[in-house]
Amino acid sequence: MNTMLFSPYTIRGLTLKNRIVMSPMCMYSCDTKDGAVRTWHKIHYPTRAVGQVGLIIVEATGVTPQGRISERDLGIWSDDHIAGLRELVGLVKEHGAAIGIQLAHAGRKSEVPGEIIAPSAIPFNESSRTPKEMTKADIEETVQAFQNGARRAKEAGFDVIEIHAAHGYLINEFLSPLSNRRQDEYGGSPENRYRFLGEVIDAVREVWDGPLFVRISASDYHPDGLTAKDYVPYAKRMKEQGVDLVDVSSGAVVPAAIDAYPGYQVPFAELIRREADIPTGAVGLITSGWQAEEILHNGRADLVFLARELLRNPYWPYAAARELGVKIEAPVQYERGWRF
Repeated sequence: MNTMLFSPYTIRGLTLKNRIVMSPMCMYSCDTKDGAVRTWHKIHYPTRAVGQVGLIIVEATGVTPQGRISERDLGIWSDDHIAGLRELVGLVKEHGAAIGIQLAHAGRKSEVPGEIIAPSAIPFNESSRTPKEMTKADIEETVQAFQNGARRAKEAGFDVIEIHAAHGYLINEFLSPLSNRRQDEYGGSPENRYRFLGEVIDAVREVWDGPLFVRISASDYHPDGLTAKDYVPYAKRMKEQGVDLVDVSSGAVVPAAIDAYPGYQVPFAELIRREADIPTGAVGLITSGWQAEEILHNGRADLVFLARELLRNPYWPYAAARELGVKIEAPVQYERGWRF
């Protein structure tokens, strides 16, 4: 049968061999704590390329040392990081996958020792450190750090850049009224709260002409927080600025109880795709080939992002193909194992 899951998808001149994307997931595996690619990364990511994932997005990568979630995260704040990232890119592409990188700043959720920064001096929870409210100079420096990270990503040979504006990290903190209480041009209204992300997108686009994704948290799961409807005008603005796809996740800007079930975030991607007229990626407990095919076939999203399922099974695309009755290519070394 012909499937959408295993059909090519072209976005800003980049053709993916299928619609399966590996979501960025922190590995906390940089034991040297200097942000450099380690042996783990050079095994972990190419394995999913051998498994026939169409696009692999490398974990949240810190644009500043303080912007890491943990001291064991990858970094892209120095030109010294380029060589290791370039090697990783080559290993993944050697096996036929495209590769992206998620540029990130953890904001108030950073667990790195030292001062942490955020749009407002509000801790994430009672046991968290209180961040310093960012000055305009801090904002300018951080926007520049994202641009520098994009330049380095380009030099390393990545195909896609994703800006991390979700999960309660710095950009998400600016977007949500729960974490942004500023009264200047970066807070107080939806337009002002978007300003920081808008400046980051513009800065990245100055040095990056390839596919650009933005990951968002489409619901704060809080009565005073943002909903997917609130993200529709934001997504329209992103499209105007040259964003090619919105990767639609949810939650984590404040502690919240989330009713998670298979495909629970897909309606958010569907709504934003329809009402903002921009391609979207669907994420969240997508585990089977038929489930992924339904999402794509019914126009609910353009790509499916898998996370935990690809930790459980690096070769999930083969299992999905068998489930859907589709024959896909396999490395010659593996053909006997995947022959119907």
